[in-house]
Amino acid sequence: MYDVTVIIPTYKEEANIKKIISEVDAVFKQNAINGEILIVDDDSPDKTIEIVNELKKTKPNLNIVVRREEHGLSQSVADGFVHASSDIFVVMDADLSHPPVRIPTMVSELRAGYDVVIGSRYMEGGGIKKWPLKRRIISIGATFLGRLLFPDISDPVSGFFAVKKSVVANTSLKPRGYKILLEVLGKGSWENDKEIPFEFVDREIGSSKLKLKTIIEYAEQVIDIALFSISHHESAAWKEWKRVFKFGLVGLSGIVVNMVVLWYLTEFVGFYYLVSSLFAIELSILNNFFWNDLWTFKAGGSHKLSSRWHRLISFHAVSAGGLVINMGILYLLTSVGGVYYLISNIIGILVGFGWNFMVNRRVTWTRR
Repeated sequence: MYDVTVIIPTYKEEANIKKIISEVDAVFKQNAINGEILIVDDDSPDKTIEIVNELKKTKPNLNIVVRREEHGLSQSVADGFVHASSDIFVVMDADLSHPPVRIPTMVSELRAGYDVVIGSRYMEGGGIKKWPLKRRIISIGATFLGRLLFPDISDPVSGFFAVKKSVVANTSLKPRGYKILLEVLGKGSWENDKEIPFEFVDREIGSSKLKLKTIIEYAEQVIDIALFSISHHESAAWKEWKRVFKFGLVGLSGIVVNMVVLWYLTEFVGFYYLVSSLFAIELSILNNFFWNDLWTFKAGGSHKLSSRWHRLISFHAVSAGGLVINMGILYLLTSVGGVYYLISNIIGILVGFGWNFMVNRRVTWTRR
């Protein structure tokens, strides 16, 4: 029984496999980690399997699983979860794009109480080296879709992460494509996550396996996780849908506050209706902010946020942006496009709602 298993999925990695194994093993020895190196290979036609078997003669902590069917990186990692001989898993690529020196930090964070530790390319201190523009654009797009489900995580599609066995045990993972972390986050049993920065270095030897099919599989995966969350209310994705619903209810309460204040100040106080509207808008914004702060996002919880004053100012700015979007769509669709004004207004409200939720989620109520 080992304390840690480093799972490395491989396919035609004869040029890199010896070096990555040596580097991981060196990190184990330098940090006194009782660790297993588990190579999960998709029946490589080159010398990858032969090299690993040769290294096994001198490295008793090195093991290999050769998969003959259902090839794929995510499938390989999922098989690695089953065959690993420890309760802590670290997943990394074989092409030296993930730094083995970060393994001890990941393991320490799991032992400190986190369920998932993610190597992030997009948080402060992280980065990407030697990536062509096309791959950067694809990665940013994939990350954006992933953050729709997990907005608190800067890199939910990272291929470098550590997870406790309990997170994925007895979990109905449906691995596909290259984004196994998204599957773990969407269907695993976890509460606390931690991100640590790392600099991703593109492979120098061998070729990238990114294909159009991979992109299609990823889109299917996002949809599958969203559907999964509907019937599994304990999932992290479902918690996000609940926030969207609460945000919508608070928005409706804001409309009621706006209408009541506008009516009262105009009819009973005698204010000019545009002056009344200014008070009504401000009070509805304050209503929405405090309900969202205390109920939707529960700012008094364990997540570290900015001060309430900063959140209030941010919420005002985002709300102003939502108003501009709403009015802009109303004008363009009706005055330019000839759409009936009530339909234009509904579209503007929906787009403005999407803006308000997404930006506030990532700016006003994001974790520090």
